[in-house]
Amino acid sequence: MMQAGFAKVDITPVLGGQKIGWITPIPIASIADPLYARVAVFVSGEERLGFVQLDTLSVRWSTVQEIRRQVEAAGGLPGRNLMVAATHNHSGPAVATVCDVARDDAYLAWMIPRVTAAVGAAVAALEAAEIGFAAVPEFGLTHNRRTALRDGTTTTHGLGFRHPLALYVEGPIDPEVAVLAARRPDGAWLGVVLNFACHPVHRGGEPVVTAGFPGVLAAALAERGCPQCVFLNGACGNLSPGDPQQPVQPSMEDIGRRLAEDAFKAIETMTFQAEVSLGARQVTVQLPYRQLSDDEIRGTVCGAQRFVDPTAYDRAMPALLERIRSRGTQPAEVQVLRLGDVTYTSVPAELFVQLGLRIKEAAYPRHGLVVTHANGMVGYVPHQEAFARGGYETTFGPAWRLAPDAGELLVAAATDLLQPFRT
Repeated sequence: MMQAGFAKVDITPVLGGQKIGWITPIPIASIADPLYARVAVFVSGEERLGFVQLDTLSVRWSTVQEIRRQVEAAGGLPGRNLMVAATHNHSGPAVATVCDVARDDAYLAWMIPRVTAAVGAAVAALEAAEIGFAAVPEFGLTHNRRTALRDGTTTTHGLGFRHPLALYVEGPIDPEVAVLAARRPDGAWLGVVLNFACHPVHRGGEPVVTAGFPGVLAAALAERGCPQCVFLNGACGNLSPGDPQQPVQPSMEDIGRRLAEDAFKAIETMTFQAEVSLGARQVTVQLPYRQLSDDEIRGTVCGAQRFVDPTAYDRAMPALLERIRSRGTQPAEVQVLRLGDVTYTSVPAELFVQLGLRIKEAAYPRHGLVVTHANGMVGYVPHQEAFARGGYETTFGPAWRLAPDAGELLVAAATDLLQPFRT
């Protein structure tokens, strides 16, 4: 019989530190709710794999590697079989340097051993388990935030379809709420792994720390008897919370509670299995940087959009251009973890939903899922067509630096990794 183990650890930063996610320094003045690292570990025969969720904006590749190294040294599971994913929380600590916000290395040095210990706690908690999987659609919580305009450009954020030149919504959403649930043989819940694509941006510009809707989701499930929830964000690079067709937009509390309701709708349809085969594969891809024009560097190219503080982009340019010159390409790890007929493909990027849907399709006949902001962070990766119209996500900057074909390379790598799992 297979085994499952769950654990969590508090990773809330201290007051006075810097937030990240709004590209400008915002000192932390209050804590609305705690941040966590949440862990799920699964064992079947000789195979072991695990998921780590961090309530942070992103996770650096070097941080992932150190967590894996410590986990493997402790004997919990092979480091290569561990997926470390951020929820993309815009109200968390400075885990990376973005424009005027400097990385908080002291926080990372404190956080990493705590995450490693949480993985160890999940391994120690392993017990006989039955696994079920199901998915339900949810159309009211997220929307494609890119609005194509009549002048041939695209606007991101802002007025959306209330813009006087609005022509059409540029793309789809991914409505799937996918739930992997683990329970004891007697039916008692151990925990769930939930996958859904939506930016957690609530309260990002305020001097407050919150886990956002993923934190509300975990609390709502716990209230209903499911003690642990690992949230894995999908391809949400161009998806934001809410539904522009509605007069009142959902709060983070609304989204978290609604996802909890969706989780139980999915659970009601599940068939549970005592044996599920596991597998893991990964590859590192070298992604090209942009071939830059002066207009792109200045942010004056047609369709460019700089938000919050446009001058922050200019201040970041010298270091960014030197990075591109010295490195040549950007490494990116793509990983696939398989549990029975379900595959989780991780991409270290703010991936556009169009690309995520292609990866899901490539997994067929397995049920393919996508996990972003995982095992590193290379910034926004739009689909190629988006660059013709511009918009925030295609505007050159510290988190917007890759060539237009980077998405195609990531999809191709994911497709190759998925191939052995399709049979």
